[in-house]
Amino acid sequence: MSEPFILGVNYWPRRKAMYWWSDFDAGEVREEFAIIADMGMKVVRLFLLWDDWQPTPTSVSAECLKNFGAVCDIAVEHGLGLDVTFFTGHMSGPNWSPGWMLQDELVPYVRQLVSGGKVVNKGYRNYFTDEQSREGQRITLRTVVGAYKDHPAIWMWNLGNEPDLFAIAPDQKIGREWVREMVGLIKSIDPVHPVTVGLHVASLGNKDAMRIDQAFAETDVAVMHSYPMYVPWARSSLDPDFVPYTCALTTALCGKPTLMEEFGGCTALPGQDSYIWEWTAYGQPRTQFMASEEEFGEYMAAVMPKLVEVGATGAMTWCFADYVSALWDKPPCSESRHERFFGLVRPNGSLKPHAEAIKKFAATNPVIKPAERRLELDITPDEYYADPAYHYQRLYRKYVGLE
Repeated sequence: MSEPFILGVNYWPRRKAMYWWSDFDAGEVREEFAIIADMGMKVVRLFLLWDDWQPTPTSVSAECLKNFGAVCDIAVEHGLGLDVTFFTGHMSGPNWSPGWMLQDELVPYVRQLVSGGKVVNKGYRNYFTDEQSREGQRITLRTVVGAYKDHPAIWMWNLGNEPDLFAIAPDQKIGREWVREMVGLIKSIDPVHPVTVGLHVASLGNKDAMRIDQAFAETDVAVMHSYPMYVPWARSSLDPDFVPYTCALTTALCGKPTLMEEFGGCTALPGQDSYIWEWTAYGQPRTQFMASEEEFGEYMAAVMPKLVEVGATGAMTWCFADYVSALWDKPPCSESRHERFFGLVRPNGSLKPHAEAIKKFAATNPVIKPAERRLELDITPDEYYADPAYHYQRLYRKYVGLE
């Protein structure tokens, strides 16, 4: 019997965003999980914001741990599983660091750093190489996995959110060794639930990011995060083949079916046409395509069957909600203004057209199928990673029949 094609969503509450762990409201979670379940979704990906969860290098917040238990119970009430993401340091533009990891030397590629809920002019230790940070990670995994491994809400453990945007391993060997150690530690406590690490398209086109073949050789599940709106050479900001292509390429590189763990886009206000928004973010000019709600609904309806076609195991939308205006003067919304408008639901909780498209697709009870459309890798992974930026684009052109 075929396994269900998983539909899910990446979750931050619409009234709290990244501040929900420090201002927890179980009633809010219950209300929003009911909306998610009503759309036909089965999995919620949530993030253990490192700054809130580990106040010292040797301790996990007892309050966060208790509130996570409440979230798990609410998930079960609504028939939802949880994709639990550890070590969330990068999120939606800024990076978020525990205070004990801070140092004076700035991290050159970080646009904004938040610690203790405030923007700080500091850097932080590289958690791949700093032993205190590594031991802190071990403590977090032992504590959280040990406490909740038997809870029926747990669906998957996840080692991070686009980790190369928070820290870059000095070389590929160190990055792979980190994945191997952390997966092994989780498995020693919980041999039942799968483990992954939340990689994004940088791992397809950037030499400094973790390699797909190496990282997912160490995990149970391969995942990808993919947005054509951020890729200049995609055929359009709403190119319906780009997201399935990145799944197919990930599978070609690692040999495992791929979960599209993040995909989506930001929308214009109700009734507005698609447009290009211009503003200054982090001291630099910024432009962003904002899709009309109707056009984005059509895009999402086109992408989901294409993900089934390439043998993907599921599709998880970014993200649950547009954020209420009270959050617009705080990170990430104060600078990354487009992050205000990525939601399936509007700030009042009403569904956008693409949420309705997902609900309609869920009602068809999609299942995982063997790939009907494959990407045949014509080089070895080592050859691919000798020049990943070139091969990433070259294979896309091949995939869509442009060469």
